[in-house]
Amino acid sequence: MADTHVTITGNLTDDPDLRFTPNGNPVANFRLAVTARIKDGDGWKDGDTSFFRVNVWRQLAEHVAESLTKGDRAVVIGRLKSRSWETPEGDKRSVVEVEADEVAPSLRWATAKPERAAKNGEAKPSGSGDFNDDAPF
Repeated sequence: MADTHVTITGNLTDDPDLRFTPNGNPVANFRLAVTARIKDGDGWKDGDTSFFRVNVWRQLAEHVAESLTKGDRAVVIGRLKSRSWETPEGDKRSVVEVEADEVAPSLRWATAKPERAAKNGEAKPSGSGDFNDDAPF
Protein backbone atom coordinates (compact mmCIF):
# COMPACT_ATOMS: atom_id res chain seq x y z
CA MET A 1 0.00 0.00 0.00
CA ALA A 2 1.33 3.46 -0.88
CA ASP A 3 2.11 5.92 1.87
CA THR A 4 -0.17 8.91 2.38
CA HIS A 5 2.02 12.02 2.27
CA VAL A 6 0.92 15.10 4.20
CA THR A 7 2.12 18.63 4.83
CA ILE A 8 0.77 20.31 7.96
CA THR A 9 1.46 23.67 9.56
CA GLY A 10 0.59 24.43 13.16
CA ASN A 11 1.83 25.21 16.65
CA LEU A 12 3.65 22.84 19.00
CA THR A 13 1.52 22.11 22.06
CA ASP A 14 4.58 21.09 24.16
CA ASP A 15 8.35 20.96 23.86
CA PRO A 16 9.52 18.01 21.73
CA ASP A 17 10.19 14.92 23.88
CA LEU A 18 13.56 13.45 22.87
CA ARG A 19 14.19 9.81 23.83
CA PHE A 20 16.46 7.01 22.68
CA THR A 21 15.53 3.49 21.59
CA PRO A 22 17.30 0.56 23.32
CA ASN A 23 19.79 0.44 20.43
CA GLY A 24 20.54 4.17 20.76
CA ASN A 25 18.47 5.71 17.95
CA PRO A 26 17.06 9.14 18.85
CA VAL A 27 13.32 9.71 18.46
CA ALA A 28 11.42 12.92 19.22
CA ASN A 29 7.66 13.25 19.60
CA PHE A 30 5.49 16.34 19.71
CA ARG A 31 1.92 17.36 19.03
CA LEU A 32 1.00 19.99 16.48
CA ALA A 33 -2.23 21.97 16.81
CA VAL A 34 -3.70 22.94 13.45
CA THR A 35 -6.60 25.41 13.44
CA ALA A 36 -8.59 26.02 10.28
CA ARG A 37 -9.39 29.61 9.30
CA ILE A 38 -12.98 30.09 8.09
CA LYS A 39 -14.31 33.01 6.05
CA ASP A 40 -16.91 34.86 8.13
CA GLY A 41 -18.57 37.55 6.04
CA ASP A 42 -15.88 40.15 5.37
CA GLY A 43 -13.53 38.68 7.97
CA TRP A 44 -12.07 35.41 9.20
CA LYS A 45 -12.59 33.32 12.31
CA ASP A 46 -10.96 30.27 13.86
CA GLY A 47 -12.50 26.92 13.01
CA ASP A 48 -11.98 23.58 14.71
CA THR A 49 -8.53 22.62 15.94
CA SER A 50 -7.02 19.25 15.05
CA PHE A 51 -4.11 17.77 17.00
CA PHE A 52 -1.50 15.62 15.27
CA ARG A 53 1.15 13.51 17.00
CA VAL A 54 4.41 13.78 15.08
CA ASN A 55 7.27 11.26 15.33
CA VAL A 56 10.75 12.30 14.21
CA TRP A 57 13.72 9.92 14.02
CA ARG A 58 17.52 10.00 14.15
CA GLN A 59 19.48 13.22 13.59
CA LEU A 60 16.33 15.12 12.59
CA ALA A 61 14.88 14.24 16.02
CA GLU A 62 17.88 15.79 17.77
CA HIS A 63 17.69 18.91 15.61
CA VAL A 64 13.95 19.30 16.28
CA ALA A 65 14.45 18.93 20.05
CA GLU A 66 17.22 21.54 19.98
CA SER A 67 15.44 24.00 17.68
CA LEU A 68 11.71 24.03 18.50
CA THR A 69 9.75 24.68 21.70
CA LYS A 70 6.14 24.85 22.85
CA GLY A 71 4.17 27.47 20.92
CA ASP A 72 6.52 27.58 17.94
CA ARG A 73 4.84 27.43 14.55
CA ALA A 74 6.25 24.61 12.42
CA VAL A 75 5.82 23.01 9.02
CA VAL A 76 5.89 19.19 8.94
CA ILE A 77 6.18 17.07 5.82
CA GLY A 78 5.71 13.35 6.33
CA ARG A 79 3.62 10.23 6.00
CA LEU A 80 0.51 9.12 7.87
CA LYS A 81 1.06 5.91 9.84
CA SER A 82 -1.56 3.89 11.68
CA ARG A 83 -0.77 2.00 14.89
CA SER A 84 -2.96 -0.38 16.89
CA TRP A 85 -2.51 -1.95 20.33
CA GLU A 86 -4.43 -3.49 23.18
CA THR A 87 -4.52 -1.97 26.67
CA PRO A 88 -3.82 -4.08 29.77
CA GLU A 89 -7.61 -4.04 30.33
CA GLY A 90 -8.15 -5.65 26.91
CA ASP A 91 -9.46 -2.54 25.10
CA LYS A 92 -8.34 -2.14 21.51
CA ARG A 93 -6.86 1.24 20.59
CA SER A 94 -5.58 2.75 17.37
CA VAL A 95 -4.07 6.06 16.34
CA VAL A 96 -2.92 7.76 13.16
CA GLU A 97 0.36 9.67 13.51
CA VAL A 98 2.69 11.59 11.23
CA GLU A 99 6.15 10.10 10.60
CA ALA A 100 8.09 13.27 9.75
CA ASP A 101 10.51 13.41 6.84
CA GLU A 102 11.10 17.16 7.23
CA VAL A 103 10.38 19.64 10.03
CA ALA A 104 11.00 23.38 9.82
CA PRO A 105 10.04 26.52 11.69
CA SER A 106 7.35 28.50 9.91
CA LEU A 107 8.58 31.92 8.82
CA ARG A 108 5.13 33.46 8.45
CA TRP A 109 5.39 35.35 11.77
CA ALA A 110 8.97 34.61 12.81
CA THR A 111 12.53 34.61 11.55
CA ALA A 112 15.17 31.89 11.80
CA LYS A 113 18.87 31.68 11.01
CA PRO A 114 19.80 28.22 9.70
CA GLU A 115 22.96 26.89 11.28
CA ARG A 116 24.58 23.82 9.78
CA ALA A 117 25.15 21.05 12.31
CA ALA A 118 28.57 19.42 12.48
CA LYS A 119 28.87 15.77 11.51
CA ASN A 120 28.61 14.64 15.15
CA GLY A 121 25.30 16.51 15.55
CA GLU A 122 26.76 19.47 17.47
CA ALA A 123 26.27 22.96 16.09
CA LYS A 124 29.27 24.47 14.33
CA PRO A 125 30.92 27.46 15.99
CA SER A 126 29.62 30.90 15.05
CA GLY A 127 31.13 32.23 11.86
CA SER A 128 31.36 28.82 10.19
CA GLY A 129 27.90 29.00 8.65
CA ASP A 130 29.15 28.67 5.08
CA PHE A 131 27.26 25.96 3.25
CA ASN A 132 30.19 25.09 0.95
CA ASP A 133 31.38 22.06 2.95
CA ASP A 134 30.52 18.44 2.20
CA ALA A 135 27.03 17.21 2.99
CA PRO A 136 26.85 15.14 6.23
CA PHE A 137 25.73 12.00 4.36
